[in-house]
Amino acid sequence: MKDNFSSQSKLYAKFRPHYPAALYDHVYSKVKSFQTAWDCGTGNGQVASVLSDKFDQVIASDISKNQLAQAQQKSNIEYIVSPAEHTSIEGSSVDLITVAQALHWFDVPAFIKETQRVASKDAVLAYWGYGLLSISAEVDPIIKEFHDDAMNGYWDPERYILTNEYKAIDLDLADLELKYFKHEVKWSLADLEGYLNTWSSVRKYIERNNTNLVNDIIDKLRDKWQGGTITFPLFVYTGTIKN
Repeated sequence: MKDNFSSQSKLYAKFRPHYPAALYDHVYSKVKSFQTAWDCGTGNGQVASVLSDKFDQVIASDISKNQLAQAQQKSNIEYIVSPAEHTSIEGSSVDLITVAQALHWFDVPAFIKETQRVASKDAVLAYWGYGLLSISAEVDPIIKEFHDDAMNGYWDPERYILTNEYKAIDLDLADLELKYFKHEVKWSLADLEGYLNTWSSVRKYIERNNTNLVNDIIDKLRDKWQGGTITFPLFVYTGTIKN
């Protein structure tokens, strides 16, 4: 699994979007037992923190020590540095596995085996991601051009698995269901700048060219920026793990 986010872990913790209560409620509606959840690829632990309010115990894993260092500490969350495909989690012990905006980095066949190993009877796997943000009719084309054209060649190939809403991934789940949500947030132009600087493509562009095109985009948007609501489109899959 690639680690593209350790270098900007503080930015990631501050500016990456969270997920709406409606998404969590939908996931919880599929779960039969709320003893143990595993948030896989937890990053800075934002999902694990929410799960900890519902589950007795949460295990949150990531390959990045820097990301985990930004995570909120709670008595019922255990953070472990571990790849998704091979963990120290006890077999047949997990009632819910979540993967937020991370599945495209996994070795899928190995991850399937690990989910089946750790899953309790009727355990649920929920995995989701979000698409390109929407701001306004004036701003959206500029952000899209930056994403599609200016950053072309700087995205990892796995990025396109995500932008295709994981349609190419089969995790061998029963009763698979896909639903759509949206996350809305009030952002300033500085917030948008911070978020764009978390993109892995931006970090690669800086490393190769010793300049940051985000600065140019923000300058271009100053006259067009009117604030308001930022919308992230979300998709979430849920299914029962076969074991």
